[in-house]
Amino acid sequence: MEIIKFKESGYLPGIILDKEAQKFQITGRACPEDPVEFYQPVFDWLLEYSQNPLDEMIFEFKMSYYNTASSKILMMILQKLEEIAEKGNNVKIKWFYQEDDEDMLEAGEDYNEMVELDFELIPLEE
Repeated sequence: MEIIKFKESGYLPGIILDKEAQKFQITGRACPEDPVEFYQPVFDWLLEYSQNPLDEMIFEFKMSYYNTASSKILMMILQKLEEIAEKGNNVKIKWFYQEDDEDMLEAGEDYNEMVELDFELIPLEE
């Protein structure tokens, strides 16, 4: 399966989707000009992955900021992960946030309430 690897750059998040290495993460700032186009490879990858998923998947979000358009896309990604979990696969979300970033903590709490996934909120010290 193809590996998706986008290097974090300015307002574009870093993304790693590597089934073989069992590394799934989105990091950094997410404010792409056209989020639908930017994240399309992620949705294509998740669709292919869902056909033959691992027994366990740990997906990490280590975001420092994202805009409103990206928040909708993140919800759609979580919904795709929820669909994979509904097929009997173990999908765990690790939502990292800076200890003093209440907005990012609240965002994680909100997403946790909106999806039926094993969700862990993890504070990071600066």
